[in-house]
Amino acid sequence: MTLTLVVGCALGALAMTGCARSVFRPDDDRTPFDRYNRSRSQQPLPFLEDEYGRRTPNLRGRLLRETE
Repeated sequence: MTLTLVVGCALGALAMTGCARSVFRPDDDRTPFDRYNRSRSQQPLPFLEDEYGRRTPNLRGRLLRETE
């Protein structure tokens, strides 16, 4: 009985949070650096599309320093 109740509560909590909205919107500033880049219009694209149309995170563009 107890194990069934624990598993049922865990599955219920998982089901309720699995369909929730994301905490961050795509245009939200996540770090002070994002806010700094946005104020200077230097915000890199968050995602890139490859030649097959798949979206991948633009990690290189967001993590590398800009050389001036």
